[in-house]
Amino acid sequence: MIHGHVTAWALALILFFVALSLHKSGKTKGFKVIQMILRVLYLLIIASGVGLLFMVYKIDIWYILKAVTGLWIIGLFEMILSRIANNRRTSVFWIQFIVAWLLVLYLGFDKLPMSILNP
Repeated sequence: MIHGHVTAWALALILFFVALSLHKSGKTKGFKVIQMILRVLYLLIIASGVGLLFMVYKIDIWYILKAVTGLWIIGLFEMILSRIANNRRTSVFWIQFIVAWLLVLYLGFDKLPMSILNP
């Protein structure tokens, strides 16, 4: 289940940057299609994350913090894509995205006992 969750996140991250490049090149139809696929991936990420959360015997604050940070990143994906589509500034969201991404990687790979590096 962990590998499915990580794969969904990796695919979402790749598609996010594909959507950005499609918008930059002026292909709005492709941008909208990728954005819809991303929204389905968000549901898969949330479902697998909840499944992983319920697999944990003792849920502590680190798991809750990682879940909230993951939801924060999904929200930032949507905010960045929607603001880019409307030609609005995104610099604050990009800073938040970098901070949240580093935090979720730290929590997922180092802090939590049920991580991909410690099966």
